[in-house]
Amino acid sequence: MNETTRTYDVIVIGAGPVGENVAERARAAGLSTVIIERELLGGECSFWACDPSKALLRPVVARADASRIPGLDPAVAGPLDVEAVLAHRDRMSSYWKDEDQVDWLNSVSVDLIRGHGRLTGPRQVAVQTAEGDTVMLTARHAVAVSTGTRATLPPIPGLDTVRPWTSREATSADTVPGRLAVVGGGVVAVEMATAWQALGSQVTMLVLENALLERMEPFAGELVADQLREAGVDIRFNTTVTSLAREQGEDGEVRINLSDGGQLTADEILLATGRAPQTRDVGLESVGLTPGDWLTVDDTFRVTGVEGGWLYAVGDVNRRALLTHQGKYQARIAGTVIGARANNEPVDDAPWGRHAATADHTAVPQVVFTTPEIASVGLTSREAERSGRRIKTVDYDLAHLAGAHQYGEDYRGRARMLVDTDRNTVVGVTFAGPGVGELVHSATIAVAGEVPLDRLWHAVPAFPTLGEIWLRLLETHRG
Repeated sequence: MNETTRTYDVIVIGAGPVGENVAERARAAGLSTVIIERELLGGECSFWACDPSKALLRPVVARADASRIPGLDPAVAGPLDVEAVLAHRDRMSSYWKDEDQVDWLNSVSVDLIRGHGRLTGPRQVAVQTAEGDTVMLTARHAVAVSTGTRATLPPIPGLDTVRPWTSREATSADTVPGRLAVVGGGVVAVEMATAWQALGSQVTMLVLENALLERMEPFAGELVADQLREAGVDIRFNTTVTSLAREQGEDGEVRINLSDGGQLTADEILLATGRAPQTRDVGLESVGLTPGDWLTVDDTFRVTGVEGGWLYAVGDVNRRALLTHQGKYQARIAGTVIGARANNEPVDDAPWGRHAATADHTAVPQVVFTTPEIASVGLTSREAERSGRRIKTVDYDLAHLAGAHQYGEDYRGRARMLVDTDRNTVVGVTFAGPGVGELVHSATIAVAGEVPLDRLWHAVPAFPTLGEIWLRLLETHRG
């Protein structure tokens, strides 16, 4: 076993898209930077989440859109070409190889150490490499933990006997199960139910709650549930799995016992039941923190409770917004503020300042790539009510838009805008309907920019597009 010692200005643990962006911004500030990764550069998003899942879903959504177009609908009536869809997924996942990511890292002059990085004390990190060597690292200015999250599995009796799918298996499987049980009702559950049902599985959803997508506006989950049922998905609400067993060895069917006394059999079972931080084995105990905990940070991503202000936590691991695009936003800020502090430059950490992640609190956009799509940013009605603000809710049926009729026959959708009546600004928007994912950035600008409605009235939408929803919402608001 060999041991080497190196010193850098900045050490980043975790080379997913968040860690990569922290490292790139720190290096752009003139700081020597090293990044540590024990799996693939690009992380969960590139290989087991965003890219492969959207590659599976894109043909499903495109076919659903095409089926609403007169003259085109007969041409898309048949089943999807499963082999072609999975091959497209493999390409979008770079065949689970990260050479392109390594090339990019070299292009921005960030060093890479492949191995498992652990904190060993203030500004100290030890890396165990696959070859059995130890690399001892010291940071002059900052260590950033960007290790992301992992799937959590509920304590179901028999779980260890069934080899359940998590989001990783659901996005990388190379065969279509005849019967797939999906436990959960959140984003991963509805997206994977949408994809695998369209690819030929008979999907049954087992949902603990009484609705899908419970963190979003109720109509969003209702519309998705309607479409899933039309596609053939069996959705069972208020249902708990009490025990599991896989019959006849590893290739046998899964027997699922339910809280209502019923039983279900499936070829595979996907547990989409939440995420936990990847902090169990990164050495938090060496700096006075608890292994396995989420890392609480301020708006510049310094970890609270650690003396000296050298430790940062960026991305999902801080639990502020478990979304790749939001993690990259955090990374741009964190890398920049690390550079500013290292170079003794002023730090602008006031709300909406260059070095403050204010959007994490008020303007987080999200798209759920189901049929229909769901797009949202800012507060939901329930959150607005809890905030104590005076809010006006403005609803509109997207099917009334000329652009919706052009998009396809029998268009079904809904929009909701939440107005802070004291400030006359938009604080939340939710769209549900085919094609609404492309509307979310306009909503994000309205919310993050705190655009007064009187000025927003002068942002004229093109006709006939789905973007005309803004005019209709404002007209409805004006009465």
